[in-house]
Amino acid sequence: MVVPAGAGLVLSGVLVSAGGWVDWGEVARWVWPRGWWLLGWGLTVALLVVAVVRSVRRTDRQQAVTYTVLSPRAILTWSVGIVLVGVGVVVWLLLAYTGGDHTANRVQLDAIRTAGTIVVGAGGAAALLLAARRQRSAEIALKQKDRDQADVARAHALQERVAEQTRLHQERVAAATEKDAEARRITDLYTKAADQLGSEKAPVRLAGLYALERVAQDHPEQRQSIVNVVCAYLRMPYSPPPDNEDGSQQNHRERVQEREVRLTAQRILTEHLSPGPGPEVAATFWEKINLDLTGATLTNLSLIDCAVQTATFESATFLGHAGFYAATFTGFATFAEATFSGPATFAEGTFAGPANFRAATFAGPATFASATFIDYAAFHAATFTDDATFYAATFTDHADFAEATFTGDIMFGSATFTDYADFRHVTCTARADFGSTTFSDDADFAETAFTGGVPEEVRRYRSDRDH
Repeated sequence: MVVPAGAGLVLSGVLVSAGGWVDWGEVARWVWPRGWWLLGWGLTVALLVVAVVRSVRRTDRQQAVTYTVLSPRAILTWSVGIVLVGVGVVVWLLLAYTGGDHTANRVQLDAIRTAGTIVVGAGGAAALLLAARRQRSAEIALKQKDRDQADVARAHALQERVAEQTRLHQERVAAATEKDAEARRITDLYTKAADQLGSEKAPVRLAGLYALERVAQDHPEQRQSIVNVVCAYLRMPYSPPPDNEDGSQQNHRERVQEREVRLTAQRILTEHLSPGPGPEVAATFWEKINLDLTGATLTNLSLIDCAVQTATFESATFLGHAGFYAATFTGFATFAEATFSGPATFAEGTFAGPANFRAATFAGPATFASATFIDYAAFHAATFTDDATFYAATFTDHADFAEATFTGDIMFGSATFTDYADFRHVTCTARADFGSTTFSDDADFAETAFTGGVPEEVRRYRSDRDH
C-alpha cells in the first residue's frame, strides 16, 4: 500500500508542476536571490541519497546481513514529521511573504505552491524509500533462508558422511576382531594337533593327523603349513617292523603302530593331492603344494594321478611299491640318490620342471612309459637292477643318462629325444631296445657298453663318436 501512495504523491507533484499553474518566470525571479540556500539544500539531499545507496550496496556484499525492522510507530513519526515540516514551511512563507501588491502576492503564492509540491514529492519519495526497504528486507530474508537451507543440507551431508565412516569403522573393527578370533582358534587347534603328534601313544598321534587335516581342509591358507608338518613327521627316523617278530613283543607292536600312523599320513597326502578323475576339480584337492620328503622312509607311497608344485625326495627310501602313475609335477622334482626297493611306476607322468634322478637306485622294475619330460631330465649315474622301460617317453630338453647302469632289460622303443641325448659310459648288461626311437638333435653313445649287442638304431651315433 505504501508504494502506490508514494507514487501517487510524486505523480501529483509532477502534474501540478506541468499543469500551467506556476509562472516559472516569476518563480525564477523569486528563487534567484535565494540560489545559494537552495543549492546547499539540494547538495545535502544528494549526499543523503548517495550515502543510502552506498550503504545498501555494501550491505549486499556482506555474507551475514544484519538489519532492523522499522516499527509502525517510527513510520508514523516520520510521516507526521514530514507533514509538519511542510505545514511549517507553508505557514512561514505565508507569514513572511504575504502583503504588498497583487503581483508580488501571486508570485509568493506560486512559490508556496511549489514548496508544497516539493513537500508532497518528498513524502512520495519517503514512501518509495520505505517500499524499497521492505523489498530489500524481503530479498535479504530469502537469501538468508537459502543460506540456512544450504547450511542444513551441508550439516545433513556431513552427518551422513560421519555415519557412513562410523559404520565402515565398526565393520572393520568387527572383521579384525573376527579374524583375530579365528586366527587364535586355528593356532590353538594347530598347536594341540602338533602336540598330539609328539605323543607316545599311536591313537593320539592319529588324532593329531586327522585334526591337522580338518584344519587344512577348512582353511586353505593353512594347507602348505600343515603339509610341511606332515612331511616333517614322515622325515623323522623310522625303522619298519620286520616280517618276523624279533625282540620284545612290545617293541614290535610299537613299530607296527608307528607304521600305521605313517601310512595314515601318506594317505592324507594322497587324498588331497589328487584333483579327481572328472573334469571338475575335487573339493578335497589342495593345489600348489610343495612336498619336502628328503631322507624320508616311505612305505607303499601312492601319488597316482596327483598334482604337486615341487617335490623333493632326495635320499628318500621307498619300501614296497612307489606309485607315481600319471602324476604331474609343475615345478622341479628331485629323486637324487633315492632308493626304490620295489617297483617304481612313473608311466604317463608329466615333469614340467627339471627332473633329477641322479644316482638313484631302482631295485625293482622302473617304468617311465609315455612319460613327458619338458625340462632337463637327469638320470646320471642311476642304477637300474631290474627292467627299465622308457617306451614312448618324450624328452623335449637335455636327457642325461651318462654313466647309468642297467642290469636288466632296457626299452626306449618309440621314445623321442628332441634335444641332446647323453648316453656316454652307459653300461647295459641285458637286452637293449631302441626300436623306432627318434633322435631329433644329437645323441652321444661314446664308450657305451652293450653286453647283449649294440642296437642297430644307435650304432651310427656310437661309430661317429668312436671316430
